[in-house]
Amino acid sequence: MTATAFDPYATMTVTSRHQFLYALNPLAKVAGFAPAMIFLVFVRDLATPAAFLLFAYVLLLVGARLTWRLLLLLAVLPVGMAVIGVSFSLWVDTALVGDTTPVLRIGDWTLYSGALMIGFATALRLGAIISLALIGGLTTSGPDLVRASVQQLRVPYRIGYTALAAFRFVPRFGYELSVIRAAHRVRGHHGGGGPFSRIARGWGYIVPLLAGAIRHAERVALAMDSRAFGAHPTRTERHLVPFRARDTIFVALSLAASAVILLVFSPWQPPSL
Repeated sequence: MTATAFDPYATMTVTSRHQFLYALNPLAKVAGFAPAMIFLVFVRDLATPAAFLLFAYVLLLVGARLTWRLLLLLAVLPVGMAVIGVSFSLWVDTALVGDTTPVLRIGDWTLYSGALMIGFATALRLGAIISLALIGGLTTSGPDLVRASVQQLRVPYRIGYTALAAFRFVPRFGYELSVIRAAHRVRGHHGGGGPFSRIARGWGYIVPLLAGAIRHAERVALAMDSRAFGAHPTRTERHLVPFRARDTIFVALSLAASAVILLVFSPWQPPSL
């Protein structure tokens, strides 16, 4: 039986020479956009996060493989931003935006343009931060990020690879759950299609899922112990993730693009509601 769960820590393959994001060091993708993500927390205008959002979309569409997961994320993100923008605008104190233009009136309640601006500015900030994080998150595998952290940031390998082993339990749980569900279907344990039946089936998955998790944890512990994990302060690494000149150029260009966006839109100036 093959695994049906998506493994986010599997090795990523490049199908085109234009997909340059996969060939970059994971730390370069973090360093290139971390300052912009931090600065976006403090901006209050609409143009700056919108520009960063567009910049992230262009990078993903050009430098990443166009899978259905990527396209789905890029399509769902604007919808989520619209929902958040409308929701946040309903919570804005009308005393702060009472001097702006009314947009909608329902009885004694009024929605002002200033509230919409504040709500959508917040939604755009969240969307821009998420889109910038997706540049590295969708084009970097977990093992490469751990290797780069150990090799360049000098993170102790005991911490890095232990965390990686723990995170790999997530796709493993997905695979185990698919096997348990298939086994229940083979044995005819459907139990109906109502909501209570689904809850009952879920309870039936817990015990075998925990048993499989314990067995998997024992195998991982034995494998790490047999390889003398933690016996020495350093370990040799078969797969190196060097920080090359192209990584330095990518970081410099990313920081320069972020600086240009900030200089053009000047988000430190107070917005006019």
